[in-house]
Amino acid sequence: MKFLLHLVMFFLLLNSFATAQSLIRDSCKKAAAKNPKIKYDICVKTLEANPQSKTAKNLGALVMASTNTAVSKMTSLKGTVDKILKGKKFVKETEMPLRDCLQLYTDGIGSLNDALASVKSRNYKTTTTALSAAMEAPTTCETGFTERKKKSPVVNENNALFQMIQLPLAFSTMLK
Repeated sequence: MKFLLHLVMFFLLLNSFATAQSLIRDSCKKAAAKNPKIKYDICVKTLEANPQSKTAKNLGALVMASTNTAVSKMTSLKGTVDKILKGKKFVKETEMPLRDCLQLYTDGIGSLNDALASVKSRNYKTTTTALSAAMEAPTTCETGFTERKKKSPVVNENNALFQMIQLPLAFSTMLK
């Protein structure tokens, strides 16, 4: 009897994982079809690496999981820029854009948290607006360096963050 119970639980868990995998692949396929900047393979790889995404049962849960990942990434990037500034490891002309980036990341984290709250209340229009606002942080940060004709020390991280925010934004637009 105990063996039968374990067997049933195993198949239920396996089915749940298969459902999440199918959700991830289908959602990435739709997002990539609607937005050429989203690469299907990268989308699938990113979401399958996220434990929260692996248990998602619907698109709203994928928005939550991918937004949480973006919050973590932006928080980490803010810490990186703060460390650069505190360590005085920057070219003098890049101090102002780095300080601007800190503020942009603070605002962006707030926007991502607003997006999470709106997903929970199923207000997907607000989710989309908040994610769009958060997406401005990495692009505006980079613009500050470009305008001064200086190389950004966090260009790769900002590009990755931008890509990371694109996923929940694309998914939230599918929910509107």
